[in-house]
Amino acid sequence: MRYRTLGGTGIKVSAHCLGTMMFGSVGNPDHEESVRVIHAALDAGINFVDTADMYSAGESEVIVGKALKGRRDDVVLATKVHFTMGDGPNRGGNSRRWIVREVEESLRRLGTEWIDLYQVHRPDHTTDIEETLSALSDLVRQGKIRAFGCSTFPAEEIVESHVVAERRGLDRFRTEQPPYSILARGIEKSVLPVCRRYGMGVLTWSPLASGFLTGKYRKGGAIDLSSGRAALTPHRFDPEAPLTAAKLEVVERLVAVADSIGTTLPELAVAFPIAHPAVTSVIIGPRTMGQLEGLLKGASLTLDDETLDRIDAIVPPGTDVYPPDGVWTPPSLTEVPLRRRPVGERAGA
Repeated sequence: MRYRTLGGTGIKVSAHCLGTMMFGSVGNPDHEESVRVIHAALDAGINFVDTADMYSAGESEVIVGKALKGRRDDVVLATKVHFTMGDGPNRGGNSRRWIVREVEESLRRLGTEWIDLYQVHRPDHTTDIEETLSALSDLVRQGKIRAFGCSTFPAEEIVESHVVAERRGLDRFRTEQPPYSILARGIEKSVLPVCRRYGMGVLTWSPLASGFLTGKYRKGGAIDLSSGRAALTPHRFDPEAPLTAAKLEVVERLVAVADSIGTTLPELAVAFPIAHPAVTSVIIGPRTMGQLEGLLKGASLTLDDETLDRIDAIVPPGTDVYPPDGVWTPPSLTEVPLRRRPVGERAGA
């Protein structure tokens, strides 16, 4: 396993990061089996583990905590805060009030005294970015976290955070965690160049494009909408939907690329983001031991220029075949008053 420096932190992390979203009630509810998968990943050389407070309502953090007993010092541990945890208007978001409370809950569930990388899971336009950076900077000084980053932030929000940090003398986001796959290359336009400009580490998620790059879903084949990811979001897997049809068309062409170089589609998919110079580590999120073993088989795969050129011809750089699942949508698009003037002010004369 190769190791790379995480932004300007000096922390060395493996080129693969173990994502644990699928451990717990949402994915694999068997704690002992999940712990075995985590141990197998560590034994294979992965030293970077990513989780979040909201994964299975905290259960994923509990499982990770069990797995890291006796091995904590050798693991770079990342978790996230933002999404609502429980009832009440103040049990979520990026406010100082919530961050300083929820970090204690994550520390408790993880069974650790510190978190190596604490990430803001999504932007929050109800909270001033200075408020968020100030709270996170205090946690660094208190020794509860070593560094902090953001996840799925648009380029302009990343730039603003660095400007505010410099002006206010605050610590800054050291990492960004965006979705990135052959089917979703939009971050190549601005997010990745901005991260390089600010010396940020990048850990990407969803290299298998929510399962479409596993080879499980093929054009003309039956798609079972009653199990797995398809059961959770059937509208994203409906073969009659235009976006699904577009993904399946591209998958057929990518399978041909994988076959021509003697590899599998998922191995090709996981190797792709690692080849980008702005990417530090690629998150793989297995649910079972078999899935982990399959993903690790491609760890040593090197994609040469000819192969990457063929991928570029199928999905041009900076383009998305579909909008990545789970991407944050700004209020300027979702809130009607922010994109429509009052009726009486809409006329030009």
